[in-house]
Amino acid sequence: MQSVSFLLAAAAGAAAYTIVEADLFMHKNIDPVVMPGQYKSHLHSFFGSDAVTTNTNSSAELQAGCTTAYNPNDFSSYWVPTLFYVDGTTYTPVPFNRFSAYYIGINSAEIAIPQNFKVVVGNSSATSQADVNDLAGIQWFCEGDAGETKDAAAFPTTTCSTHLQTLLLFHDCVNEETLESAYSGTQNWNSTYKASNRCPEGMKRMPQLRFSIRYDLRTILPGGWSGTAPFELACGPSYCSHGDFINGWLPEAAENMLNATSKTEFAEVTGPLGGDADGAVCTNPTDADPDNGTDDYATSLAMMGKRKRAVGRYDRRA
Repeated sequence: MQSVSFLLAAAAGAAAYTIVEADLFMHKNIDPVVMPGQYKSHLHSFFGSDAVTTNTNSSAELQAGCTTAYNPNDFSSYWVPTLFYVDGTTYTPVPFNRFSAYYIGINSAEIAIPQNFKVVVGNSSATSQADVNDLAGIQWFCEGDAGETKDAAAFPTTTCSTHLQTLLLFHDCVNEETLESAYSGTQNWNSTYKASNRCPEGMKRMPQLRFSIRYDLRTILPGGWSGTAPFELACGPSYCSHGDFINGWLPEAAENMLNATSKTEFAEVTGPLGGDADGAVCTNPTDADPDNGTDDYATSLAMMGKRKRAVGRYDRRA
């Protein structure tokens, strides 16, 4: 785990980047990227524009909402499976300390993140490290603590002295016309390969999104733990960690992000609504579709046709 952490930190330190923090505004059993129009997803935790619904399909829809992002030009929707503290059959959402959306490698980007771009990375069905895509950079660890010998995507086995943290890397290549995306370095090597563009054919490099999420365990688990961590994601074990994104950056700000040409420094992104200093957080975010779906774990399982087991997993109903 330490070697992976070092590589990711080195990559961020050698490339222009920006950071947008956003506050949580709801838990809900929707996923407009994977299951549009349905209320049968596992629970997710949502950050960014409060205009997101199970039918959201465009940047313009998100830009009509109120954003909890600290940059007023970022109306993107970010979400991850809800993390629970499991005590017998009681599932309690773990509070967030901080959700950070890093945009890294900006100085290598050829184009801005396109309007209407949406993507999911990670494997929601993963049950082991072998099921996890290495390029997604998924890690679970205790912030600031010494690393331990374990699977990178496994929960820590001892109490965190500060926060439980996780990382997730998104695609950095996109086809501007189809909005299909991929990780760089996955193209087929052939005579048309260009060293300056490691994206698959037909794609161009864009700023790469990285989630960095810190969970606050102090109130929910003050006594700590040793051995198997008492946590579970709404999708299952730690290995099923994944993230979704629908771009909501105002077009002018998305283009301005490319002005970050330094290879080592943070760059503020400005746009029609100002910059980071003008990022008044949305003071009253609301669920845009309050009459449908649920934020209750047991109810979400029932809507998926599943039920809880006492051991902290769920079975499909017969």
